[in-house]
Amino acid sequence: MRYVLVNKPFEVLTQFTDENGRATLKDFVPVPGVYPVGRLDYDSEGLVLLTDDKGLQHRLSEPRYKVPKTYLAQVEGVPTEEALAQLRRGVDIKTSYTAPAEAELLPAPPADLWERSKPIRFRAAIPTSWLKITISQGMNRQVRKMTAAVGFPTLRLVRTQIAHLPVDGLKPGQWRELTEAEAAKLRSAYSATKMPGERTTAPKSAAGAAKAEPTDKPAASSRKPAAGGAGSRPAGAGKPGRFSSADKPKGKSGFKPTGGGGGRKPGTGGGRSSGR
Repeated sequence: MRYVLVNKPFEVLTQFTDENGRATLKDFVPVPGVYPVGRLDYDSEGLVLLTDDKGLQHRLSEPRYKVPKTYLAQVEGVPTEEALAQLRRGVDIKTSYTAPAEAELLPAPPADLWERSKPIRFRAAIPTSWLKITISQGMNRQVRKMTAAVGFPTLRLVRTQIAHLPVDGLKPGQWRELTEAEAAKLRSAYSATKMPGERTTAPKSAAGAAKAEPTDKPAASSRKPAAGGAGSRPAGAGKPGRFSSADKPKGKSGFKPTGGGGGRKPGTGGGRSSGR
């Protein structure tokens, strides 16, 4: 398995092909067979994880697993404490309501951040400031919608960390493979995690089968008909009172054998219990 981190530049698509000729990850990452974990908008910058580990790729992209992603957002204006509190509680972005986020107003612009290939558009009368925001969802343009919803539109957005993996040391367009320790930690954190509603692994023995069955879906075979009881219904029977040739009682009181050898007569529909 291969795991690659790339610092996606501004105005580069998080994919490897584009019929309109725009820049893609193929222009920067010459590693075959890897695919992005989630997406990063065309006009956003920063960290993207690529892998050929399809199971891990799915889990890291799935909102249920709550993979933290950290962003630096340069916003128009200076957010108030109330605006920050709204981001931390969750924000109504019209299409949905966001989960609580970590939000912090930075005292100064990030000193180690690279210059963007195209400068942002400043408005002379309105200052800008920087927020550090961590979310665990992945809705379309979520951070931009969140800051706009509290009154401070995002002018520049940079993803600086995915889970425990920072962008440190990567300039725009540069990439590197994860160390074995980094990859092992990622797999340990998310490959082995089982979320509510996921299927459990099939038991290896018949003895473990009953234990592996969900409690709200009892196995049909666990319900045994009372031996010889009138009106009893064997597990797996299609309709009340009808039996397959393998399950039909032979010579028991309360049942009428059909035919000389216990077989069904054409058109009779099989034996019926006395209680039906």
